[in-house]
Amino acid sequence: MKKRSYLAAATAVFMGGSILTGCGVSQAGRDSTMVPGGSGGVVQIQNVENQVISVNSREEVKITPDMAEITYSVYTQASDAKECQKKNGEDLNHVIEILKGMGFEETSIQTSNYDLDPIYDWDNGQKITGYEMETRVTVSDISIDRVGEVISASVDAGVNHIRSVTYMSSKYDEAYQEALKKAVQSAASKAQAMAEAGNCKLGPIVNINEYVSSQEAKYTDYRSSKAAAEAEAADFGAMNVMPGEVSIEANISVDFAVNR
Repeated sequence: MKKRSYLAAATAVFMGGSILTGCGVSQAGRDSTMVPGGSGGVVQIQNVENQVISVNSREEVKITPDMAEITYSVYTQASDAKECQKKNGEDLNHVIEILKGMGFEETSIQTSNYDLDPIYDWDNGQKITGYEMETRVTVSDISIDRVGEVISASVDAGVNHIRSVTYMSSKYDEAYQEALKKAVQSAASKAQAMAEAGNCKLGPIVNINEYVSSQEAKYTDYRSSKAAAEAEAADFGAMNVMPGEVSIEANISVDFAVNR
């Protein structure tokens, strides 16, 4: 199964700021004082053994997705629970067979959320008037040029509830490593500027922390009735999918030693 990683549209948010420590000490390095910075920040002067400059850095690399994952579901209504379950299962099996016929392996097809619920008539004493069932189907390892084809064929097969199309890239790892390198370089530039402003000499990196977040970018997220989905199926089948570019972000904090 092709390795893939979710892309990110959402950015991790972490607390912290740039701290300059130990560029000057008093009483043989035993004192610790807080001095206001010029732009609202704080320069912290600590014991000589703890002289570091700490900075946060975030950089991104943009890539063009080459893969997609589609999540949709089969929704069924019937007068009794058994009939509802039976009809939902038949429609679901039809969808799966269509997907297999299009060349998708079973490892790329996942069913989940088998929800069976009564339908109530709240205006007449909470009377049960029928049952509804919804089963979710997720199809992965889809090449970008087949997204429209897969959606159209699935709607024809019985899918009546389209949830999302998520763009991904098979080159995520390479792009993320590049973003990490850029973040470290950016951190070094920030620290150098701070060291010069504090009359210090920047030393080597003594600590790096990586802030990991789930990164995924959804192309669309909506619900539609079977009639609306069928009406849109032709448009999906004919459309030219344009995923554009998505951002891969790296967030880190770096501690640099300070040489006096």
